[in-house]
Amino acid sequence: MSEPLLSVRELKVEFPTRRGALTAIDGVSLEIAPGEVLGIVGESGAGKSVTGAAIIGLIEPPGRIASGEIRLAGQRIDHLPPDALRHIRGKRIGMVFQDSLTSLNPLYRIGDQLVETITTHSDVSAAQARRQALALLAEVGIPAPELRIDNYPHQFSGGMRQRVVLALALAPQPELLIADEPTTALDVSVQAQIIALIRRLTRQRGTAVMLITHDMGVIAEIADRVAVMYSGRIVEIGPVRDVVRAPLHPYTRGLMGSIPSLDGDVARLTQIPGSMPRLAAIPLGCAFHPRCPRAFAACAKVRPTLAEQDRSEVACWLYRDAPAASELVP
Repeated sequence: MSEPLLSVRELKVEFPTRRGALTAIDGVSLEIAPGEVLGIVGESGAGKSVTGAAIIGLIEPPGRIASGEIRLAGQRIDHLPPDALRHIRGKRIGMVFQDSLTSLNPLYRIGDQLVETITTHSDVSAAQARRQALALLAEVGIPAPELRIDNYPHQFSGGMRQRVVLALALAPQPELLIADEPTTALDVSVQAQIIALIRRLTRQRGTAVMLITHDMGVIAEIADRVAVMYSGRIVEIGPVRDVVRAPLHPYTRGLMGSIPSLDGDVARLTQIPGSMPRLAAIPLGCAFHPRCPRAFAACAKVRPTLAEQDRSEVACWLYRDAPAASELVP
């Protein structure tokens, strides 16, 4: 992999409460190269969106980054003052959220919002910005952009609004695009169109992408690598083909086994028992061990770290020497 555009090292995000700090992200490390699509997948509550919010500095107080570092093209950005981070957010890092309607101001025309975004991050006139806005709308597949540019958000369908949101995110030509569940609220045919659009635009522009989703089908379609998260930690990360075809971690195997097969060879889908633990009740050791069919003594006592296995990395005692029984604290 080439020199990473985004580098996250041992990221830890906490939310203070009256009963103590709750750790939502615990030691997450990842890298994304220019032009690469990294998929982040996991159940609701795994920490996917919080990771994305931490990278762009949108953790709501009293939440905070407790430790670790985030670097963009070698520059550390997690400790920057709000004004400096605001310049990076939007200009160098674009964001696409799940709900396109709440991402757009309902009181302003689409064209006004695009022009404002372009003029904020570029030294161009309003007329030049409008021409760029028209070109962007055409690029993301809005039909008759010269007619639609003066429409309001409510005059667009969900899929078309998401295209507009993508145009807004790409208007300043960011180096990194974070897409948080960009297709969840759309029907299947529109999902495929948005996925193809993100893939085409980012490949053409060389933009790095962090794609946050719970849909392994979307990951398999667009991502180069995939990171599987569980309870605020990455449990497996590797090339998407390897993770999809031969998952290593029992949690990843459960996710892949729960996807229906069109060839009908699987008589029964895999069911992962139980549910994701609450932040206030994350178990010791491997957080997945209460639900894991292959757990043993070490899993409940000692947290495994990511270790290389073939072309992937996996945090599981099945692939490395587990602590001896005498080393485990009762």
